[in-house]
Amino acid sequence: MQPSRADLADFLYFLAIARHRSFRKAAIELNVSTSALSHAMSSLEARRGIRLLNRSTRAVTLTAAGEDLRATIEEPIGIIRGAIERLDRLRDAPAGRIRISVPGDAVPLLIEPVLPVFIARYPGVEIDISVSNRMIDVIESGFDAGIRYGGTVPEDMIALRLSPDICWMSAAAPDYLAREGIPETPQALAGHRCIRIRLGNSQIYDWEFERDGACCTIAAAGPITVDDSLTAISLARQGAGILYGAEPVLRPSIEAGTLIPVLAPWSSMGGGFHIYYSGRRQVPNALRLLIALFRELDPMGQGRGCNPDLMREADPDSGPGLDTGSDSDSGPGSGATTSA
Repeated sequence: MQPSRADLADFLYFLAIARHRSFRKAAIELNVSTSALSHAMSSLEARRGIRLLNRSTRAVTLTAAGEDLRATIEEPIGIIRGAIERLDRLRDAPAGRIRISVPGDAVPLLIEPVLPVFIARYPGVEIDISVSNRMIDVIESGFDAGIRYGGTVPEDMIALRLSPDICWMSAAAPDYLAREGIPETPQALAGHRCIRIRLGNSQIYDWEFERDGACCTIAAAGPITVDDSLTAISLARQGAGILYGAEPVLRPSIEAGTLIPVLAPWSSMGGGFHIYYSGRRQVPNALRLLIALFRELDPMGQGRGCNPDLMREADPDSGPGLDTGSDSDSGPGSGATTSA
């Protein structure tokens, strides 16, 4: 029996559901409604006279026939997708849709400077950006690529650098430091309120410091734990405590004087942003163009992962960037730091 046009379309839906084991997640990837997916699968099963999916309120699983169908059509469908991508690269005007998962820190540093230029240059391309610090399998979740700090990129992915290494540091509001004092060593943080960081893998992050080859990690203590840098910055500016984050993310607040570097000579370096994707799948042409534009515009160009002018501690009574008179004048360390 020859497959119908409806069969071919429904096979794409079926593979997405099989990959995610979820109608909702498959619908997000395909940009359709869950009801449309459900109707398509019911129609496919009715036309072929066999059940392919077991549905329950908690999960979607494949029947034996469904497993056989997926194993049979997955590779041919992938070949067809690849052929379509190759045709798209020959178009005068690129088109298509790509989905990318990015952490919150990447939005002001990479996404905001690049995406407006990209959509103006390639108006036929649609980009779906999901902002999340959760560590997810981008392929299983239906994304074409992800952006993460270098130390958190899965090893089985192709990763391309988008920024130089990034300086990590602690900071606090002037009124907090005037009230509570300025810690002079990482160990002194034990006497301060710290805004703790929950990583994308749900673990609480131990702050990393380095100076003159000496490294230490501090299990920062405090009443507030966040999983988003912008939330931590907002709370810190209001005097809630000392925070720890990527210097380029903290830079606007430090330059504005609403945050002051703390333990600046103990700052450490961590891996820069990377964009990563599967080497086992055809790379969409739109994704290739986006990566090329990241490299062309280079929004975090060489040296912007750390601003030495901001790496001096300040007197909270005198404004940002003024030396406290301490003899702690060494530069940022080079210890490896990762964050999700």
